[in-house]
Amino acid sequence: MTSTSFRPARRAVVAAAAALPLGAALAACSSDTGDAPSLGGGSDDGGASSAYDGVIAGGPVAEDADVQKSAWAKKIKDAGKLTRGGTTANQVFSLIDPSTNKVTGFDAGITQLLARYILGDGGEEKVDYVDTTVDTREKLVQNNSVDCVIATYSITPERMDLIDFGGPYYLSGTAIQVRTEDKDSITGPEDLTGKKLVTQSNSTGIQAIEEHVKDPDGKPETLADNESCVAALKQKRVDAYVLDQGVLLGNSKADPSVTVVGKPFTEDPYGIGLNKDSDALDFVNGFLKAIEDDGTWKKLYEATIGQVIEDETPEPPTIGDLPS
Repeated sequence: MTSTSFRPARRAVVAAAAALPLGAALAACSSDTGDAPSLGGGSDDGGASSAYDGVIAGGPVAEDADVQKSAWAKKIKDAGKLTRGGTTANQVFSLIDPSTNKVTGFDAGITQLLARYILGDGGEEKVDYVDTTVDTREKLVQNNSVDCVIATYSITPERMDLIDFGGPYYLSGTAIQVRTEDKDSITGPEDLTGKKLVTQSNSTGIQAIEEHVKDPDGKPETLADNESCVAALKQKRVDAYVLDQGVLLGNSKADPSVTVVGKPFTEDPYGIGLNKDSDALDFVNGFLKAIEDDGTWKKLYEATIGQVIEDETPEPPTIGDLPS
């Protein structure tokens, strides 16, 4: 995917990725960061890389008549590229490998498959990745600086007032991370009774603990960032780290001494952010249906998220099932 371009300066993104030893990230509704080569992106993981590349190269292509019927898709086709807002610094969902300039992961795969669907064979290489943050995403969608945002983007009623969401294409939620040595004794929120817990300050993990964990050992510790929470877990100051699964999976990818256990015990649907004033929504939902119907969604899951979570491949969430 050598023709991929990056904004802002790719060098800054790569430097930020390399600087974070534990795939540090904010909550799922924020811009995630990480370090090592993305899933399927490293030079020493030929099998994983081949599987990921095969999924993308085998993705469906829309009929030209369908592209021409959508002003949003036609604009992308005429431009010869898809401009995606998001991140290239999330271990499992979207991470650049500095040695190859390839971006891989579940969100990256959705992005590349969408580009291929619109632009045709080879379109997966014609993606312009624009870095976004919690504060800029809706604005960039609204002013058409990006064609879409695909970035572990949680669908909420408040955000739906501002932009449209294609999907959901993935169902995440609050999950639990433990030291790998404890993965058999802690498997769900019911096992957190009497345990010392940590989560990020001002995150949804706080409410999830209050609502789903009975009698933890004292008030959960709250720390400013992901790195601090992982350190507390590894140093055995706490027994478990509670936060959105999308963040925790990145930690497990970067560091095998910590493991995500069980399934999310709250629901957090991820969607594709789109301009309300465009006709993108129907086209994008049609794309998601296409990759679900032909098995591409499951293959992408298995090549990315499935590499770091010990569970059966789930069914994709119902398209159009949005929070109210």
